Amino acid sequence: MSSEAAPMSLRPSASAPVSQAASVTHMTEFVLPPHANSFGNVFGGQIMAWVDICAAICASRHSRLPCVTAFVDDLHFVAPVRAGEIVRLEARVSAAFRTSLEITVEVSGENPIEARRWVCTRATLTFVAVGADRQPTPVPPLLLDSPELVASQAAGEERRQQRKARSRSAK
Repeated sequence: MSSEAAPMSLRPSASAPVSQAASVTHMTEFVLPPHANSFGNVFGGQIMAWVDICAAICASRHSRLPCVTAFVDDLHFVAPVRAGEIVRLEARVSAAFRTSLEITVEVSGENPIEARRWVCTRATLTFVAVGADRQPTPVPPLLLDSPELVASQAAGEERRQQRKARSRSAK
């Protein structure tokens, strides 16, 4: 298997919509003792790192370009995952803009011995696609082929306006 980048002919046109299914990304991580705090729970920062990686892969799959993290909306931990348990992550594009993508990552814990799964956290991140010149580069729109995706894009556009307003007020 070659480690070379895919030929440009495989990159979708920035105007051709890409389906959400084309970039859905799943990751599974086993929580080892070095990942855990003194209570035996995975460090929040470790979960955040895995969320960022999973979302970056999803964004790059959609855009067929390198993507960088621009913003993390919110990360609220609902329940811990302990050493010896499994962290499952699922990332999907929830909205696409001119040069950026909003990615939603759902994180769950799993205890395989007890056959039990639970919600750990959910995060929304914004990634910017970067071209060879290291500048923001247009991304393909999200194919809005269901009422749920139309609603997801609309909600993403609203969150984007809120992010922009927060950024302006922070200056």
